[in-house]
Amino acid sequence: MSQTQLDRGQDRAPLDFAQLQQLAGEILGVDPERVQPEVSLARDLAADSLDVVELIMAVEDRWQVTLPEDELDKMKRVGQLWDYLQLHAEAG
Repeated sequence: MSQTQLDRGQDRAPLDFAQLQQLAGEILGVDPERVQPEVSLARDLAADSLDVVELIMAVEDRWQVTLPEDELDKMKRVGQLWDYLQLHAEAG
């Protein structure tokens, strides 16, 4: 791993599902324990499109990732967001 990759990794918050739960809970106004991989953002957490945009912006900022619009359209469950985050935040 190059020094640049190491430096970038130091700027990024470590991946922790509990932190995603906390972040989503704050933004969506729900108990963080309700934020589980199988839960639907819209149906189970009552997130409207603006809530989802706010959550995505916070995720991008916290973990230094970019979620393309075509990927966002596919993310209906918390687990899909978490899977994407694990894959892309780790890859740096």
